[in-house]
Amino acid sequence: MEYTQLGRTGLKVSRLVLGTMNFGPQTDEADSHAIMDAALDAGINFFDTANVYGWGENKGRTEKIIGDWFALGGDRRDKVVLATKVYGNMAADGDAWPNHDKLSALNIRRAVDASLKRLRTDYIDVYQFHHVDRATPFEEIWQAVDVLVQQGKILYAGSSNFPGYKIAQANEIAARRSGTIGLVSEQCLYNLAERRAEMEVIPAAQEYGLGVIPWSPLHGGLLGGVLKKEAEGGRRASGRAADTLADPGVRGRIQAYEDLLDKHGVEPGEAALAWLLTRPGVTGPIVGPRTAAQLESAVRAAELELSEELLASLDEIFPGPGPSPEAFAW
Repeated sequence: MEYTQLGRTGLKVSRLVLGTMNFGPQTDEADSHAIMDAALDAGINFFDTANVYGWGENKGRTEKIIGDWFALGGDRRDKVVLATKVYGNMAADGDAWPNHDKLSALNIRRAVDASLKRLRTDYIDVYQFHHVDRATPFEEIWQAVDVLVQQGKILYAGSSNFPGYKIAQANEIAARRSGTIGLVSEQCLYNLAERRAEMEVIPAAQEYGLGVIPWSPLHGGLLGGVLKKEAEGGRRASGRAADTLADPGVRGRIQAYEDLLDKHGVEPGEAALAWLLTRPGVTGPIVGPRTAAQLESAVRAAELELSEELLASLDEIFPGPGPSPEAFAW
């Protein structure tokens, strides 16, 4: 496994990030623990979660599964760079009491203590804002973060689903505060089929020294060989992937993508991950395996080298927006 610095920090992280969103809803605790053990064995040291994972009445369940795994010992916690998120409403019934969600200083303080308890640890390496809070000024957010850093409860702050201008705004305000490092990472939707992040988000992240952590690298399964699986009677596309495939133009591009990779003898899901690892600014994509076999496939992708010919062909099928601002200006 290769490692890189997380943005402009001195923190070394693996070029694959273990996403845990399936732990609890789709993968039981025993299998989740086995996947985390296998991830460490493969050299993956960067684990990502969120306080809301588990969903519905089980919000927080995923963090608890991870905490129970840390409690097994064996230097598990010391070997992991742990990232979790704050923003979501944690009420089981869906109705948040005032100040029990988003990014007020009060909720940040309350949410980090709850996450630490579930995770059975005394610190979080990267505490991420899961979404933009338009009602809370960054001066307040950074004041809350500074206190948590001073208390030793978190080490770094990151963002998720931020537009480029909010990354800039957050870090410009941080720069005016003595001792505030600002955002060190941005977790965004980015993959071969969804490249809008190249317009503003990734350029902003690079300018301000944030590591980019793409989520949904297979675009909800769309880039994982979905048409071949359908033809073989396997797992059919569902949710966003199924809706997207209803568009004949998209379906044609996915077919061309699968045909191209079949010609080169490369698995589609592995190619999609390997492509992200070639992209400027990308620290590592988040892989969210439901099974050990899916984790093994992701690890193979980290070792896969795509030829210049194949990269050019992928660009033809899924063209990006082009450099910013030239893509939308003269």
